[in-house]
Amino acid sequence: MESPARNTLAERNPLAALAIDAQKLGANSFKKHQQRLKRYQRRLARKVKFSQKWKKAKAKVTQIHIKIGNARKDYLHQASAAISQNHAIVCIEDLQIRNRSKSSKGNAETHGKQVKQKSGLNRAILDQGWGEFRRQLDDKLAWRGGQVSAEHRCTQAQFACIACGYKNHADVVGAINLVEPV
Repeated sequence: MESPARNTLAERNPLAALAIDAQKLGANSFKKHQQRLKRYQRRLARKVKFSQKWKKAKAKVTQIHIKIGNARKDYLHQASAAISQNHAIVCIEDLQIRNRSKSSKGNAETHGKQVKQKSGLNRAILDQGWGEFRRQLDDKLAWRGGQVSAEHRCTQAQFACIACGYKNHADVVGAINLVEPV
């Protein structure tokens, strides 16, 4: 049963409700198979390279990677199809995924900070498949006659509405969208 606050938010602002629904979704396909993959990769590392047992272990690791990829693609197809069927215009944030998932190792002179935490964040970002989701959403909306708009934010801090020209900090605009009814 859904909470009453969530129902009223969905009634006031359907886009905010879509954002809330998107937060609870996510395939997390790598996370589900991570322990098993680690186990089989360790087994592979112990084998003599290019032996018959090594080839079998390599095939098993490859099958796990294929299963992870297929689960991620299936989820992204379902999510993008649902959005493209129900919305003609989708406004998304133009995320720089490559910049967000860079390593924080640093170099010999300047060591990185919180490398382990950043590594987990990078793994989670890449597990969601944001870039592929954007590509699929573009394709499906174009096929259905809709469009994806990502021009509202030039930078992380600035937001400018294309329709009315309103400019403010992006977090302030997000808060306004959640509070004010449509």
